[in-house]
Amino acid sequence: MTPAVITDDQRRARLGARHLLAAPAATPEEVADAVVALHATDPATVFLSAFARLAEPSVAAVETALYEDRSLVRLLAMRRTMFVVTAKSAPVVDAAAARPIAVRERARLLEHLADGVGWDEARLAEVERAVLAAVRARGEATAVELGREVPALLERVAVAGGTAQNVASRVLRVLAADGWISRSRPRGTWTSSQYRWAPSTPWPELDAARARAELVRRWLAACGPGTEADLKWWTGWSLGAVRAALAAVDAVAVPLEGGVGHVLPDDLADVPAPAPWVALLPALDPTPMGWRDRDWYLPAALRPALFDRSGNVGPTVWADGAVVGGWAQRADGRIAWRPLVDLGAGTRAAVDRAAERLGDLLAGARVVPRFRTPLEKELVK
Repeated sequence: MTPAVITDDQRRARLGARHLLAAPAATPEEVADAVVALHATDPATVFLSAFARLAEPSVAAVETALYEDRSLVRLLAMRRTMFVVTAKSAPVVDAAAARPIAVRERARLLEHLADGVGWDEARLAEVERAVLAAVRARGEATAVELGREVPALLERVAVAGGTAQNVASRVLRVLAADGWISRSRPRGTWTSSQYRWAPSTPWPELDAARARAELVRRWLAACGPGTEADLKWWTGWSLGAVRAALAAVDAVAVPLEGGVGHVLPDDLADVPAPAPWVALLPALDPTPMGWRDRDWYLPAALRPALFDRSGNVGPTVWADGAVVGGWAQRADGRIAWRPLVDLGAGTRAAVDRAAERLGDLLAGARVVPRFRTPLEKELVK
């Protein structure tokens, strides 16, 4: 039976339980699957998002999953954004969202190279073969190391602003998008984005329509109820593709306090509210970035302090399914936070404890979000 309405309170209860914020998980793989995909544009986000959802958070656990077990992998996927997903779900994400982007990336690269250095498709293929041979021979290599072995990567093209850069980053990006190489352990610490590159194998090809349906099923299981606008924004697909995928999983339309959402057919019953919880989530965490329509967990009045001008969310403080403030790491390593709504003494004390735990966990690492937001910049002063 379709409920009369799925309330905002019920949506917040689902968020706390399903995004593992009220009941932490045992492994980074469980975390990634619970939120479908971890944002990875900023490498620190992957670790901090996992820390917020693990019963025993550690850098080593996430690094092992990424670089030793390879049970977590990076993909350029939804909205042309870098994500980390489990290896088991990677073929679905690849077919549903990454493969079309890889095709467009290659076309853009060929146009860029034709205008800049006069390469055609045959010349690009020749350089790619040389790069792959070098990566396979070395086992893994940085872009600088590959440039020494494949001098063509050092040819320079003009970019916006009248400057020039070598072609290496664009060529490596397309090889990675096609699945022939992958980002390995970075140089420096876990917050670094100077990755080594390792040989890889493209994911098995799946039917694109079925893959889109499966990705929507996973998103609804994690984030439902959600609107068509939420899904269109999160996936980057056309509205037609979203509606076809919703129909393929027999999604049920349900009334919300702010419109009409969709859930899976076996997800109509209310879920119990979890015990009170708080969390400090990093910039670009998948929970605040999980929906386009955010009023039910993030009041519009708070957004100017917590988002940059491009719509990237900064570090947020959560209590019982809603954003209640923001946080930042100061130069001395301490975590500073500020409530943006009235909070009771018990919630304040719980956030203070969570901030202290996070500061201890970072253990000297300095985390500065790639996209700075007004409150985060203010708190580090």
